[in-house]
Amino acid sequence: MTEKEKMSKQMLYDANYDVDLLKERVKAKNMCYDFNQLRPSETEKQNEILRELFGSTKENFCIVAPFWCDYGYNIHIGENFFANHNVVILDCGKVTFGDNVFVAPNCIFSTAGHPLDVEQRNKGLEYAYPITVEDNVWIGANVTVLPNVTIGSGSVIGAGSVVNKDIPRGVIAVGNPCRVVRKITEEDKKKYWK
Repeated sequence: MTEKEKMSKQMLYDANYDVDLLKERVKAKNMCYDFNQLRPSETEKQNEILRELFGSTKENFCIVAPFWCDYGYNIHIGENFFANHNVVILDCGKVTFGDNVFVAPNCIFSTAGHPLDVEQRNKGLEYAYPITVEDNVWIGANVTVLPNVTIGSGSVIGAGSVVNKDIPRGVIAVGNPCRVVRKITEEDKKKYWK
């Protein structure tokens, strides 16, 4: 079994020394570099690069440079996806974003994790578990989402949070570790209409 196959099966795999995975990461990083060097007005060229890099996209999306990822092909974004400056997606595992997801600046989505055992870690072994962000989610600035997490539809993740467990649908969650504060209610629709 190849290291890439192990990676896709959520097994420990050699991320640091496997030649094929290293080549794939260099290819993705080169594409990210090209994306990041374009002028902000060159959205057509930017989107062409991202459509080639990502596993799938819908029609309308916007990612503001700079942006970095590991492989690209494990990233799937929905309609009206928006990511602001400095978003990093370590997509060793599948990362799926639903429709109408907004991501603020300086956010990290990391599917990669490393063994607690020092000998395994020093061999370059890691694991990759998926991340899923369902429809209509807003993720505040400086949020880190860790492996094997699902964020439920309609939820809001407060700035600076570290999401290490699933977040249910329709809630506000904040903190390190990220915890549900309350449900989003009908009263929230009235908050900004003054």
